[in-house]
Amino acid sequence: MEPIIKIRDLHKSFGSNHVLTGVNLDIYKGENMVVIGGSGTGKSVLIKCIIGLLKPDSGSVIIDGVDVTKLKEEEMVEVRKRFGMLFQGAALFDSLTVGENVAFGLRRLKLVPEEKIYDVVEEKLRMVGLANIQHLMPSELSGGMKKRVGLARAIATEPEFMLYDEPTTGLDPIMADVINDLIICMREQLQVTSITITHDMVSAYKIGDRIAMLYKGKIIEVGTPEEIKNTENPIVRQFIEGRAEGPITLEHEEFARFDRRCIEIRKGEG
Repeated sequence: MEPIIKIRDLHKSFGSNHVLTGVNLDIYKGENMVVIGGSGTGKSVLIKCIIGLLKPDSGSVIIDGVDVTKLKEEEMVEVRKRFGMLFQGAALFDSLTVGENVAFGLRRLKLVPEEKIYDVVEEKLRMVGLANIQHLMPSELSGGMKKRVGLARAIATEPEFMLYDEPTTGLDPIMADVINDLIICMREQLQVTSITITHDMVSAYKIGDRIAMLYKGKIIEVGTPEEIKNTENPIVRQFIEGRAEGPITLEHEEFARFDRRCIEIRKGEG
C-alpha cells in the first residue's frame, strides 16, 4: 500500500540550530501515527512543515502524490483545507463564544451556508460530549472542556487529516484518557488519517497504530506500540521508561553536571 503522506530527507534549521536533520517517515491512509520525542526535539516543527506553516530547508513532504514543499502559498491554502488541527493549548479565541469558536473555520472557508452552521456546531460539540454549551465563553470552561471544544472546531470542517499537538498536556489522567478515547473515536467515525505528537507514553500506546521516535533531528525507530515497548534501541528504551540515566543526555551543561552529581549521590559516591 502506498503511503498517503511521505516525508523524505526533511531538513529545517533556525540559524545554527539544526532541528530536523533528515526526517524520513511514511504515514498510511486511515492510521494514527504517533511521533514521540523529548521537548525541543522538533516534533512541532515537523508538523508545521507538513502543513506549510514552516518552509523546510530541503527535502520533501508528499501528500497524496503532491510535493507540497514546492507549492505556492495560494496552492498551500487549498492543501490546508484538508487538515484539522488540535493545538497544544486548544488555542480558542477568548472573545468568541464556544459556538463561534467551533464555527470559525466553517465561516472563514465558507464551507456551509450560514443557516446550517448552527446545526454543524451542535453536531460536532455533541460528538465530543459537550452538547448545549454554545453560549459559554472559553473562560468558563475547564482545561479538558477547552481541549474538546478545540477538537470540535478541528473536525467541524470534516478534514481528511488530523494533527494533534500534545493533546493530553496539562490534563489530569482521567481527562487525558477521555481525550485519547475521542482521538480513537474520530479516527473510527470520520476515517481520518492522524498524526499525533506527544511525550505521553500512556497516550502514545493507546492511540497509536504506529509510533515513531524523533531524536536529534531524525526518526530513529518506527513500530507498533508492542514493538516499541519491546525495543532494544537504548535511546528509545530510555525515553519510554523515563529514565535520567542513559544515552540521552541533558543538553545544557549546568543541568548535565547536576544530573551527574545526583547519579553519584545515589551511588554513594558523594
